[in-house]
Amino acid sequence: MTDAAMESPQRGLMHYPVPLFGMVMGMAGLTLAMHAGESAFGMGSQISTGLYFFTMALFVLIAVGYAAKALKYPGAVVAEWKHPVRLSFFPAISISLLLLGTATLSRNEGLAETLWLVGMVLQFVLTIAVVSNWIGTRSFQHGMLNPAWFIPAVGNVIVPIAGVPLGYVEISWYFMSVGLIFWLVLLTLVINRLIFHDPLPGRLQPTLVILIAPPAVAFVAWLRLTGEVDAFARILINGAYLFTAIVLVQLPRIVRLDFALSFWALSFPFAAATIASFLFAHETGSATHRMFGGILLVALCIIIAALLLRTLRAALAGKICIPE
Repeated sequence: MTDAAMESPQRGLMHYPVPLFGMVMGMAGLTLAMHAGESAFGMGSQISTGLYFFTMALFVLIAVGYAAKALKYPGAVVAEWKHPVRLSFFPAISISLLLLGTATLSRNEGLAETLWLVGMVLQFVLTIAVVSNWIGTRSFQHGMLNPAWFIPAVGNVIVPIAGVPLGYVEISWYFMSVGLIFWLVLLTLVINRLIFHDPLPGRLQPTLVILIAPPAVAFVAWLRLTGEVDAFARILINGAYLFTAIVLVQLPRIVRLDFALSFWALSFPFAAATIASFLFAHETGSATHRMFGGILLVALCIIIAALLLRTLRAALAGKICIPE
């Protein structure tokens, strides 16, 4: 057993990282993608239901752990907030709530609304706080910019997916507008950083996959808001396919890197592209897009299975809750 694995539970709690909520995002994305696949292929809902309860339990487990860290080691939470990379992962908490609210919508509307409201308010607060941090008196270097900075923007475009069915249409339009504006701004900055500056460090290479998520999620949200597959919707989903193709070229190199929690960045973007494909197929009757959705769903299941296995191995080896 390694020294890291033998460290005390309290020491492990102090280093309990906020990127763990990325696991909830990935599992919630798989739950929603599986439900979309079950509907597309006329299957039952047993698999997505099982995934739903597993994801809820995972969220509670991680949330309780992070709350315990915040109570016992508030300075460690402040340090994560001041970290130039981990700062962007705090909205993963509100995104997890929004995704769980979306997954709950067909099961318990009252609980879904509660989860959505808490997630929506927290997303608003975190967006303002993170952006204020970005443009405040603190100096960020080019090397600190990475695709994880998309996470606050992605969270905003998730709001309408459950917000519109729950009746919060104007609020949903606000979050959609914010998400699209920041996506375009950050896309320009991130592409500039990737082309003209040093390559991303190895632990951040998996965050390249996040490029897929904003247009894929925005496509789903746009359909909720407008109710039709119009020209802009087609631009969004094809933009998601473009980034998916780019990421697939990079993926063989990425998966050979040493495992880190950042690898969970592979999960939610592929789930978003899967859901968008099934939704496009449902709205237009496109068999091609249903096939795309099926292929992506199989790939997503393989990715999640590999991530769970590698996370378990890393946890048993004491390589998760450790200082960087």
